[in-house]
Amino acid sequence: MDSTTLLLFLKAALVGISIAAPVGPIGLLTIQRTLERGMAVGLATGMGAALADAVYGAIGAFGVGWIIHALAAARMPLALGGGALLLWLAWRTWRAPLATSAASVSGGSDLLRCLAGTFVLTLSNPATILSFVAVFGALSGGALGPISPVSMILGVFAGSSLWWLALSLVVARGRHFFTPAWRRRINAVSAVALAAFAIWQWISALAT
Repeated sequence: MDSTTLLLFLKAALVGISIAAPVGPIGLLTIQRTLERGMAVGLATGMGAALADAVYGAIGAFGVGWIIHALAAARMPLALGGGALLLWLAWRTWRAPLATSAASVSGGSDLLRCLAGTFVLTLSNPATILSFVAVFGALSGGALGPISPVSMILGVFAGSSLWWLALSLVVARGRHFFTPAWRRRINAVSAVALAAFAIWQWISALAT
C-alpha cells in the first residue's frame, strides 16, 4: 500500500468514525444491549451498522448513479419502514425484563439476528448515502484510481467498526457501575429516544 492509498484509507476511516460516533438509535441499542446481554451482542449490534455504512460507502465511492436515484425514489417507504422498526425496538426495550447478569449468547444465530437488524435499520435511512456521496467526492477530487474506491470502502468499514468496538468495550467494562435502578432508567430512556427517532424520521419523510 503506497502512501497515497494509505492516506486515503485513513481519511475514509475518519469518515466512518464521524458517521458512527453521533449518538443515534444504533448507539442507544448498542449501549442498552451491551448492558443487558454483554459485549458480544452489543458489538454485533454495532457491526450491522458498520456493514451498512460500507454498503453505502461502496455506492458513493463507485458513483453508482442508478442506485442513488432508486434510493432517492424509495425514500418514503424506506423511512416509514425504518420508523416502524424503530418503534418495535422501542416497545421491546420498554417491555424487556431487567437482566441480573450479562446474558450468555446461545449461538451465532443470536449475534446474526442483532447484526441483521441494525444492518436493515441503517439501510432504511437513505439520507445517509448523501453524506457518503458528498464526502467521497471531496476525498477523491473527482478522479478515483483503480484502487481508491476499495481503499475508501475499507477505510469507512474499519473506522465504523473501531467505534463500535470501543463503545461496546467501554460499556461492558463499566457495566458493574450501573445498579439495577440505573439500568431500568437507561432502558426507559432508550425506549423513549428510539420512539422519538422513529417519529422524527416519519415527520422528516412526510415533510419532503
